[in-house]
Amino acid sequence: MTAEIIDIIHEPQRAISEATRVLKDGFPVAIPTETVYGLAADATRAEAISRIYETKGRPQFNPLICHVCDIEMAERYAVFDPVSRRLAETFWPGPLTIILPLRQDSTVHPLATAGLETVGLRCPEGYANELIRAFDRPLAAPSANTSGKISPTAARHVMEDLGDKLQLIINGGVSPIGVESTIVRVDPDTGAILLLRPGGLAAMEIADVAGRDLQRRAGPAAIIEAPGMLASHYAPGAAVRLNATLIEPGEALIRFGSVSVTGMEKAAINLDLSPTADLAQAAANLFEYLKRADASGAANIAVTPIPNEGLGEAINDRLARAAAPRDGET
Repeated sequence: MTAEIIDIIHEPQRAISEATRVLKDGFPVAIPTETVYGLAADATRAEAISRIYETKGRPQFNPLICHVCDIEMAERYAVFDPVSRRLAETFWPGPLTIILPLRQDSTVHPLATAGLETVGLRCPEGYANELIRAFDRPLAAPSANTSGKISPTAARHVMEDLGDKLQLIINGGVSPIGVESTIVRVDPDTGAILLLRPGGLAAMEIADVAGRDLQRRAGPAAIIEAPGMLASHYAPGAAVRLNATLIEPGEALIRFGSVSVTGMEKAAINLDLSPTADLAQAAANLFEYLKRADASGAANIAVTPIPNEGLGEAINDRLARAAAPRDGET
């Protein structure tokens, strides 16, 4: 099987109708979102969700984000507290996922929530939103890549990785944000906002709306509450070395802000996430450049320091997980 690719610019109605048909048959579809490409399937059907796990090779203890078209749809499945609702009203549609308690009558299947009593909900922009509205059910949609590998920001990334496992890939061009959504949860007892995963919406913007700073975990979580919390994630085949100030011959180099690095002339490939030190541009380029560095054949990818502010927090989070020891490594 080789996936068919439908372009939403040239065939917008067919992109909706064909995707809806595949979803109703219980199979996943790769779809574009403003963050990264998602592997979407009906969040209320066990067999559809199982096919996401099967396609990705994803551990089933890692929950999936469920995507809705608006707050009204979200309220069919989850219960909003006042702070979470204010965040949704401000930032939806957009790159924010909110962890919420499930309604007692929620039909989101436990496979999508990894058996938790909460669900991560996001309202995406553009085509994904239109598709969910037409399908009229939430879509579980992790990134459309083999689990733990680099997230896709273009349809060709999906085709290269999963093209022989899918029926349909919807092409919507390059994802404009380029990193996954920010994930937050409001503590029901204290009202504190916990940042579970930095992402495409800067923490400071959330704090401004909520009127309080976000709290960050001091170490690894004992319980996986949301996607992207595994220690090793977003990993290329090559080893990743962070905060590099010296490049060994034959290493791939990913730098930021046109910084000059000793030995860079001997790098296998030299990529700059943003020559002008624009963090939004760097986030949009991150996964594409990790893929290009990996494809260079270098055994190691050296990455220069990235400022840990604004979207830099999300970039550094992804790089730290890409550099973490893999299974069997110490």
